[in-house]
Amino acid sequence: MDLNFTPEQQAFRDEVRRFLNDRLPGDISRRVKNGQPLEPQDYTRWQKILFEQGWGAPGWPAKFGGPGWGPVEMHIFDEEAAMAGAPRTIPFGLQMVGPVIMRFGTPAQQERFLPRILKAEDWWCQGYSEPGAGSDLASLKTRAERHGDHYTVNGQKTWNTLGQHADWIFCLVRTDPQAPKQQQGISFLLIDMKTPGITVRPIITLDGAHEVNEIWFENVIVPAENLVGEENKGWTYAKFLLGHERTSIAGVGISKRELKRLKQIAGREIKNDRPLIEDPLFAARIAQVEIDLMALEVTNLRALSAESRNQAPGPEASVLKIKATEIQQAISELMMYAVGPYALPFERQSPEEGALSSIAGPPYAAPLAAAYCNLRKVTIYGGSNEIQRNIIAQMILGL
Repeated sequence: MDLNFTPEQQAFRDEVRRFLNDRLPGDISRRVKNGQPLEPQDYTRWQKILFEQGWGAPGWPAKFGGPGWGPVEMHIFDEEAAMAGAPRTIPFGLQMVGPVIMRFGTPAQQERFLPRILKAEDWWCQGYSEPGAGSDLASLKTRAERHGDHYTVNGQKTWNTLGQHADWIFCLVRTDPQAPKQQQGISFLLIDMKTPGITVRPIITLDGAHEVNEIWFENVIVPAENLVGEENKGWTYAKFLLGHERTSIAGVGISKRELKRLKQIAGREIKNDRPLIEDPLFAARIAQVEIDLMALEVTNLRALSAESRNQAPGPEASVLKIKATEIQQAISELMMYAVGPYALPFERQSPEEGALSSIAGPPYAAPLAAAYCNLRKVTIYGGSNEIQRNIIAQMILGL
């Protein structure tokens, strides 16, 4: 594989940089680069700017409003956007349910939902995990019973990310409890979050944030036209979606930006009268992360290349998921190590809404502990890394 960029690709990189310099709001960029949290309106504001540019969905085909980029262009955009401090795309609409609707949805569903996802008019969330169905997702019990032109849904979902902001939820529901295999009795429904009978309850995470929820469905009426694909074939669509989710978790550009921030912090902190980054042991740990990140980048390009040929992500998505999340945690751990005890205390309340402020130490220490705590989840969500190793063992190694 030739890893050098062509003159056309370099010109595209220059175009992306000019766009980011001109249109990326400075307040959003500063908070992203400083590790401060964003509000939902920050994400939607940036998505609307991308839509106006025609870049709202880098991975979508032109037929549905994508820019028609190849894998290299998508990689370049991801890298430049992350380095400029652009918000990470909220994946639930653009990278998860969007591709499912494109591949398996009806023309009416495509016409109704896809443009609104592109314009950030609908915020989506995911209804997969349940208290008894996490890694063993096929054991889910939320029921959807068909009554003529509608389904009645009852049950509970959990670990629902940012569902408190959602307009819609895509749900895996059990429509045939008597199916010989658990996977054969599941369907994929699109549910309006304003439907009576839906209750969202917050789950406060280790970093003190309200990011995930549990969602209860009590006699929720869902029109049958909101069924995606065929009834009882939802497991096929669920696996297709999970492949896209794991690919999107790679976040190469974001890890590059955070690695750069780590080096800046290590350059300011002092150990034995010298910058920490000159400490041989610490420098070796940074170098190992950088090497792993380079390998991840090449694998990510392979996955993007397959997607551009309309191929669903294969087992390489599991490799991406494992290594990407391990790299994210490693960078976060090294940042904590770099600032030592100053990383421990942080205060979520501050004059700047949603920001994290320092109690002691340099300003860049304030968000580190919260980020470290939050990143403990990444090796669990999207299918735990243990499950991904099983997939690799079966699909790549043939064990």
